[in-house]
Amino acid sequence: MKIGIIVHSKTGNTYSVVKKLKEELLTLGHTVNIERIEPVDGSKKPYYPNISEYDALVFGCPVHGASMSQALSSYLSQITSLKDKRVACLVTELFPYAWMGGNRAISQMKNSCEAKGAIIVGTGVVNWKRLHREKAIDELITKLSSSI
Repeated sequence: MKIGIIVHSKTGNTYSVVKKLKEELLTLGHTVNIERIEPVDGSKKPYYPNISEYDALVFGCPVHGASMSQALSSYLSQITSLKDKRVACLVTELFPYAWMGGNRAISQMKNSCEAKGAIIVGTGVVNWKRLHREKAIDELITKLSSSI
């Protein structure tokens, strides 16, 4: 299966998680590309990856103000259809508990994708200041890689 991982990562935390996910998906025999969304100022046109070539997608971003990042929100708003695409969503947040913004951001991502016809196959929140973060990342990667 050809999988696209579309990610916005400001500090590199979210990117580090999706790199591990990519490695796991590759070991399972998938073809995987990571495409980064970079926020832009008014002088540049934003880069919006073309998702038509992918059989499944993973969207990832940090939590900003208890919401998905504006960069990913803008990207998702310009997508016309995700009809019948298998989609997983993940966010990273500084706070130690998902109820401190991560759950809301995931809900926004899911709603945005489902409104465009996506089939949500998995979600996850990585809490950066949580004890045993690496174990939680490994568990999320196992969960998402087996659901795509």
